[in-house]
Amino acid sequence: MSLTVDITHPLAGFDLNVAFEAPEGVTALFGRSGAGKTTVINAVSGLLKPQQGRILLGGETLFDAKARVNLPIHRRRLGYVFQDGRLFPHMSVRQNMMYGRRFAPRGASGPGLEEVADLLGLTAMLDRRPGALSGGEKQRVAIGRALLSWPRMLLMDEPLAALDAARKEEILPYLERLRDRAGLPILYVSHSMAEVARLATSVVVLEAGQVVRSGPAEQVLSDPALVHQIGLREAGALLPATVARHHDDGLTELSVSGGRLFLPHLDMAPGSHTRVRILAQDVMLALEPPNGISALNILRGEIVTLREGSGPGAIVQLQSGEDKLLSRITRRSAQALHLSPGQRIYAVIKSVAIARGDIGAG
Repeated sequence: MSLTVDITHPLAGFDLNVAFEAPEGVTALFGRSGAGKTTVINAVSGLLKPQQGRILLGGETLFDAKARVNLPIHRRRLGYVFQDGRLFPHMSVRQNMMYGRRFAPRGASGPGLEEVADLLGLTAMLDRRPGALSGGEKQRVAIGRALLSWPRMLLMDEPLAALDAARKEEILPYLERLRDRAGLPILYVSHSMAEVARLATSVVVLEAGQVVRSGPAEQVLSDPALVHQIGLREAGALLPATVARHHDDGLTELSVSGGRLFLPHLDMAPGSHTRVRILAQDVMLALEPPNGISALNILRGEIVTLREGSGPGAIVQLQSGEDKLLSRITRRSAQALHLSPGQRIYAVIKSVAIARGDIGAG
């Protein structure tokens, strides 16, 4: 089931004018605060009526300004998870989750309480009250409540924004399970590139109410033209990988299309699929295969593009196997190496440079 959005709506300072397709999986709406992300998700949910355009879900029209169609919220069958859990403090976790069943359509079927609780790791907490839960646990309950309304799609508006780093890391594996096992398309709003890289299968980048780029996550995140929107320190590439084996010295070997990567031990069985986010600032370049260095990861590639900024830096995009990598270096280094498109190059990446939070389930 896919979502089609093509709407315009006036906002303070600019006009929202977005058009994109959200296929199955997790489609992340990414952009800085004020880019229009929440306006888009509210239009999809029915909380906001756009001035013009249309919205389709699985071929059904949710909104069409010309045809004067604006389906009521309860008939759209969408689950909405907000920044805060908005749980009822006097109810148990079980009661809060089952409250979602009130909004499930008659005659429909969907997952039961036990299945959802198991998916979200809530089985042992069903009799607790929200006051006894951590922030991450509250958000999991809110997600469970939304799932028990048996929605056709899940909308998530910065669900981790109110959590600290530890709580975010606690909930991210459950969101990955939700993505991989629930079978629901998810529209996920975030201004955190780390979350987007971990969860998204598709990405829509917004800036001042406009779609700058949309497409599969691996293609969008490795686009050097988006460094301004993503941020210099957050720019990087996303590589699908497979766990090859674990070594006795505490390293895990991953197989990627361009070779292999060695990372600190991952709690994943050999054969497991994963994906690794490699920041551009952590990729060094060499003209020849380096010898006598401590870095274990050396991937052979070919320069696709080289973009120089207004400052002292440059962004180099490489093709390595079927994947694309980004490297952020100085213009001085680019000139000293005489870098140019089509040139064979070697990417050098330290094993310990890749953060554990940048490695997710595939």
